[in-house]
Amino acid sequence: MKRKHFLSSFIPLAASLGAVARGKTNLDESPVVKPPYLKPGDTIGICCPAGFITSEDIQPALLKLKEWGFIARIGNTIGKKDFTFGGTDAERLNDLQQMLDDKSIKAILFARGGYGGVRIIDKLNFKKFDRDPKWIIGFSDATVFHSHINDKYRIATIHSKMCNSFPSDWNMAEPAQKETIESINNCLKGERMKYLFTPNEKNRTGIATGELVGGNLKTLESLAGSASDIHTKDKILFVEDTGEYLYSIDRMFWNLKRSGKLDKLKGLIVGGFKIKADTPGEEFGKTLEDIVLEKVAEYKYPVCFDFPVGHQKNNFALKCGAIHTLGVHLNECRLTEVS
Repeated sequence: MKRKHFLSSFIPLAASLGAVARGKTNLDESPVVKPPYLKPGDTIGICCPAGFITSEDIQPALLKLKEWGFIARIGNTIGKKDFTFGGTDAERLNDLQQMLDDKSIKAILFARGGYGGVRIIDKLNFKKFDRDPKWIIGFSDATVFHSHINDKYRIATIHSKMCNSFPSDWNMAEPAQKETIESINNCLKGERMKYLFTPNEKNRTGIATGELVGGNLKTLESLAGSASDIHTKDKILFVEDTGEYLYSIDRMFWNLKRSGKLDKLKGLIVGGFKIKADTPGEEFGKTLEDIVLEKVAEYKYPVCFDFPVGHQKNNFALKCGAIHTLGVHLNECRLTEVS
């Protein structure tokens, strides 16, 4: 073979092999794949990749899943306890790995949050999950999985309440709590999600369309620079948090700004923030809205506060990775799933 012909044949092959070796890492331009939506009779696995929960505490969730027409597969970590964790790292890893690999399981609902996902994320094997994706469901600590799966595999996930948020008495639950629980079912069965909510006077108006990503702000901060780091260019970012002081929230938003995660957004959604009271005499002096608007002052995209997502009763299900349109207006705000 002539050298020139040999090289021309080799270069495309090398490029192809290089693409395979890179996998899907950081390919923000590649479209997100949505796992198959569920139908009656499908199986949902329930496990604890983070904090522990008792078998009794998941009973309300099991009843609701059955009412929706699904079959629940209870993982080995339910009822396990290793200090604050739902079993040892090895037990939580093995339980989630089995569910990721099991083709008969069409979605995995995390039983609760807490802390622990980051301790096992790098040991999980997502090869079978990548070939046969399924819905991963949860929030708070589950942000580790939403961010990791979005960046590495470009597969959609569901940010929503978990088993420990299902009311023990459905008839006594508040309407907002019922609606947010039902939104999980709507997501799983393929409904395009639409949310209309009351505007905050500090909102910045505008309309934006982009891929929806985000989750717990503290968790996102902890993932910065890691293999699970979130990428926000041309996306709509949503954040929420609980149990943080205002100065800590300010520091986390500085992290987003200094790491470039705010400068190329399509839009910013600020959900529920349960804020710790300042120590008397050491008040921070800025509100949550002040903190956010200071960091995005040089950008022009829409910003909305008080979106119904977070550690609260009105924590609606969101499809991470799906394309949404955010409309922030003086009289109303809308978030609508486009595709």
